[in-house]
This record gives sequence, structure tokens and C-alpha cells, in this order.
Amino acid sequence: SDPNFGWTVQLKEYAHPAEVFFSALIAVGPSFFLAFAMFGFVLQITALVTEKELKLRQAMSTMGLYDSAYWLSWITWEGIIALFSALFLVLFGMMFQFDFFKKNKFAVVFLVFFLFQFNMIGFAFMLSTFISKASAATTAGFSLFIVGFFTQIVTIFGFPYDLETSQTLRNIWSLFPPNLLALSVRQLADATRTPERTGISWSGRTDCISRQDSSTCAMTINDIFIWLLATFVLWFVLAIYFDNIIPNAYGVRKSVFYFLNPWYWTGKGGNKPEGGICSCMGSIPQEEQITPDDEDVLEEENLVKKDAREDTMDPDIAVQIRGLAKTYAGTRKIGCCKCQKTSSYHAVRQGLWMNIAQDQLFCLLGPNGAGKTTAINCLTGVSPVSSGDALIYGYSIRSSVGMSSIHKFMGVCPQLFATIKGLPPASIQTVADELLAKVKLTDAAKVRARSYSGGMKRRLSVAIALIGDPKLVILDEPQVWDVIQEAKKGRAIILTTHSMEEADVLGDRISIMAKASIRLKSRFGTGFVTNVSFGEKVNGQSPVNQTVDSPDLQQHLDVTPAEEAKSFMTFVIPHDKEKLLTNFFSELEDRQAEFGIKDIQLGLATLEEVFLNIARQAEVESATAEGRFITLNLTSGTSLQIPVGSSFVGIPGTESTENPRGVMVEVYWEQDDTGTLCVSGHSPEMPIPADVQPSVPAAVPAPGGTNFLGRTGPVYGLILDPNQIRAADTR
Repeated sequence: SDPNFGWTVQLKEYAHPAEVFFSALIAVGPSFFLAFAMFGFVLQITALVTEKELKLRQAMSTMGLYDSAYWLSWITWEGIIALFSALFLVLFGMMFQFDFFKKNKFAVVFLVFFLFQFNMIGFAFMLSTFISKASAATTAGFSLFIVGFFTQIVTIFGFPYDLETSQTLRNIWSLFPPNLLALSVRQLADATRTPERTGISWSGRTDCISRQDSSTCAMTINDIFIWLLATFVLWFVLAIYFDNIIPNAYGVRKSVFYFLNPWYWTGKGGNKPEGGICSCMGSIPQEEQITPDDEDVLEEENLVKKDAREDTMDPDIAVQIRGLAKTYAGTRKIGCCKCQKTSSYHAVRQGLWMNIAQDQLFCLLGPNGAGKTTAINCLTGVSPVSSGDALIYGYSIRSSVGMSSIHKFMGVCPQLFATIKGLPPASIQTVADELLAKVKLTDAAKVRARSYSGGMKRRLSVAIALIGDPKLVILDEPQVWDVIQEAKKGRAIILTTHSMEEADVLGDRISIMAKASIRLKSRFGTGFVTNVSFGEKVNGQSPVNQTVDSPDLQQHLDVTPAEEAKSFMTFVIPHDKEKLLTNFFSELEDRQAEFGIKDIQLGLATLEEVFLNIARQAEVESATAEGRFITLNLTSGTSLQIPVGSSFVGIPGTESTENPRGVMVEVYWEQDDTGTLCVSGHSPEMPIPADVQPSVPAAVPAPGGTNFLGRTGPVYGLILDPNQIRAADTR
């Protein structure tokens, strides 16, 4: 009845929880942004490992590149790339009018992506120290993307960034960079998910933006910034540490606690070897402990050992090598049924002891595989020595500080650049032009090096080695004679080659390396060669080489025959005995009939003769020590196993009434290009003299069973002493 009363009909929703808006950025944004950043990460870690795999960084270090400069260049380059990629990502997002980029402050969004990519740079540095192959680095990069994809899904759902989860677990989870990216993207997306939210401002970066109560927020955007910066420092420090202690392809490394040594921080010292848990220097042997056959080598060793014991060094000596030796450990090969281990390989078997003076070209001659390059790698710091040391202008090659100092004044034939040697930028072009003129490449200066011929590339390598006027130059088979002749003035040069002609022309001092040991002897130096031939009968005398029994001629010259057979003898006479030659030939002429001499020839000993003689001797010694055998196929069809280098060999099972001792053959040997001995033939079968005592070679297995000679398996020849054979012939 009240006229003011009325009805109003309307619809109203029931009460419900606050509406949650779906955000595509929260769902797929972290994975998209991770893929964007990981593309550069994979390229970076692959490039880092490629430099390691191709030994490019090792070559740069040899030319004097500092580790600090190396890492700084990588940080600068990758940092610039990260800066521009983050900048373009944010600008494109703003261009397409995404609220995520529009509402949130530009500086906040930019720093999220930039710091994440910068963090991944340090992460790539650290991972690259554990990887040695570029293909493995690419696989590792994509594997990390897959792992990051799944950990981001977990992070988007809030784990473990809430106050209910322990701080320790959150810290461990935050060490993986993609997790921090997922958390930051989630918070930035939360701040713009509804029209009412205005995003995160620079001043609001320390505030929590949570889908629920802010009391559950465990980490703000500002905390993420701090974490990204802090973990970058962590990854970078670990990268430097692991890079120093993990062995590279050559095994070079520092002690685990190298950073505790003062020299690492001060850069002073370098004249003493560094100690470490994985390297130690053997004590200097006493003179009587090593007694080489080479008198001049022994004399040089004793001189160097004396300096080492007294801790002194002649200032005119550029390089002093003190017992340097290199041994490569054996390898293991695991099969389905057994495990095989190869024995250790001696690249430089005996310790090298020698001095290399300033203003001198020291030539290291030897066949392939003799150990020349290994010795050079040790001197340049590419490969660590197993024992011994070397001082280069007073700096030890077993000291990191010393090696850094050595690299400053050392030139090595492989290529690098003038800026690494510290030349002023204004003088680089002038120095380059001068060196190109010296190596006769001025006309080809504008041509790419990859288009050069082999000879032009060798000339260019020598020019690069001479950049910065180094005091020590190391050339590995350069084959550029005229350039090296001019470069000898004012510096010490170490030249390795297998060309005897090159060594003879260029070398002031020449050493021959054979079977990982220095073998050159002064008595085998470039002196005279005397060949004495003997006839069957002279004036009715007996047909003999009497010098075998009579040492008269040897006493005249104080030399032993370099080669000796029934019909001839060869004496190698050094230049310092040249004055004795007159008496020597007078003696031969006076006693020509007595000795049965038919002809005498005198000539200069060539380096080739010296080289082949020493290489043969080294091969025989090595084969004897290792117990190596080779197959001798006789013309009769019999095959014998004989020790390498055997001169006379008895044939088992050939005893008869006519030849009660059996028969023998003389084996003829020749050398291939590497100095390896191989059988070239043998003499006809002849009776074994009655006074000759045959012996069974060492390491011959005991016979069992029977074959045509009453033995099982290979037949081993009987070893006959050549001296006994020749003595029997004279009788």
C-alpha cells in the first residue's frame, strides 16, 4: 500500500575467488627468451673449444699473448654481442606493443636480458675448460638448452622461490642461469598481466610482485640482478682456475694451489722451476751416473751439470738445457675380453745437456720421429718436460712466470701477429714492410696468405718469427736459407731439420738426434774419411787385413775404424787431427806389404755420412735394448728371425759332416728415409769357423714341439761375433 515501494529485478554473479588472467608470456616466454640467448651461447662455447682444439690459443701464447689479454678480448667481444642482442630484443618488443615491454621500465627489462646473457658468457668460459672437441661443445650447448627448458617449467610454477622452501635449496637452484631468467620473466609478466597493473619501475625493482601474498616472495628483481652479476664472477673465476689446472692437449698445467704462490700475483721470478702436486724436477745426476759414449757430449754434459750444481750460467749463453727429457705415458685400450696397455714412449729418452750461445745458429738434425719437434715443444712451453729443465736467458721453462718472460723475446716459426709482440701501432707497418722485403715477399704483400705457395708460406712464417727483433728464434724445418743467414746476426737461433745439406750450410754447431737422444760426436765431425782396401796377396804376403790385430795405425790417430770388413777399413778423422795425417800415410806406405794394402783413398767426410752412421748406430742400440727382430729370407727358402743390425748369422740345423759347426751368412743392411734399418740382402752360405762361438739371441722363447728344424714357430738365427769371424779369417 506504500506508493514509494517498488521492485527492481537484476542478475548478479555469485561470490568467487579473484579472477586470474592467463599470461602467454609466463607460459612460453622463458623458453622463447632462453632459446634466443642459447643460440649465442652455443656459438660462443664452440668457438672457444675450436681455438683449443686447433691449438690457436697455444700458438698465440707461444708468441707472447698474456692470458689476461686473451680472456679480456673474449669478454669484450661477447659482452658487445650480448649488449646489442638484449637491446634489439627489447626494442622489437616495444615496437610490437607488447605490454611486457611497454609497461615495465626499459632499464629493468634490458638489464634482465643483458645480465642473463652476460652470465652465460662466464658459464661458457667455465664449461669450455672441460671440453676438448668442438663437436662435443655443440652437443653440450644444446643439451643445456634442453635441461634449462625443463627447469624453467618447474620455476614458472613457483618452485623453489617461496618462503616455505629452504634458502640452501633456493641458492643451489639459482646457480643455473636459466632458472633466474624464468623467475625474472615470471615477475615481469605478473607486473603487467592485468590492465590495472603498471609494471615494474626502476625504483620498484626491490619490491615483490607476487601472484599471491607478497609475504611469500623470496627474491625480487633486484636480487636477481645481484645473483646474475655474482654468479658471472663465480663462473669466470672458476674458468680461469680450471683453465690453469686441467691439462691441455700437451699436458701443460699448473699446481692445484698455484694461486697461493706469490709469483702468480707479482709476476717476479721465473728463474726457478715451480713445484706442484703433478710435477717435480728430478735431482741433477752426478757426472758418473751418466756416461755417454760420445766424449764431446759427455764434456758438454759435465760443463752444464757444473753450472747447475753451482746455480750459475755464463752470460754469453742464450739457452742452457739441463737434463731435459720427455716421456709420454702409455695408453689403455679396453676390448670386450681384455684390457691392453701400451708401454710409455720416450720422445726424448736421455736427458739433453747442452749450451747454445748467443750469435750462434744451433742446428738440430735428425730423421722423422727422432724427437726434434718434441724437444722444441718443451723449449717453447707447448709441452711439459717429464724431467730436467732449461734456462733461456736465465728464465726457467718450468716456471709460468719464466715462460711468460721467455715468450716476450722468443720468435717461433708458426704464424702470429705484431701486436701480440707489443710493437707500437705506428711502427707495425714499417716493420712489416722491412721483413717482407727481407723474405722477398714485397710483391705479394697484398695477396692473401692462403694463396701463397709452400715456399712463400715458409718465408712468411720466418718473417713473423722475426717480428719484434727477438733474442731467440726457433725455426722448425723452415727451408729458407738466405733469410736465415741474414737473421743470424745478434740473436741465437735453434733450427730443426732433417735436411743434411741445410744443416751443413747454416749451422754453426750441429747435433744429430737419433732415437730420442743426442748422438753427434766431434770425432764424427766434418773431417776426413780414409778408405783402406786390402788385396788377396801382396808380394807373397798372406791375404789379410792385419790392422784388426795390430792397433798401430789406430794409435797414430787415436781413432777407431768407423766401418770395418774383410776387404776394407774406413777411418773418420776429425779436423783437429789433420796434422797427424802425414805420419799416418807414411806408416801405411812403409807397411803396405805387411798389411796387404791394395789402395788408399782420402776424402772429406760429408754430413750425410755422419748422419747415416749415427742413425744406424742408434737404430742398432735401440733394437738391441728393445729386443727387436726382423725376418731374413734366405735364398734357400729358409726364414730366420734375427736381431736388427746383426752382421753374421748362423743357420740352426745345418750341421753336417762337411760343416760340423753349420753354415752362416753375412747380412747386408740399408737405411730408409727415416733411418730405419732393413735387410738388403745376404752373402752366400759359408761354413762357421771352428773357433767362433755362436750364441742364442736374448728374449728368444724356449722351443717346443717340432718343425723342419725341430722347433715350433719362428726360427731364430744364431748370433756370431764379427770380431771372431774376422780374427778367424786372418788365421
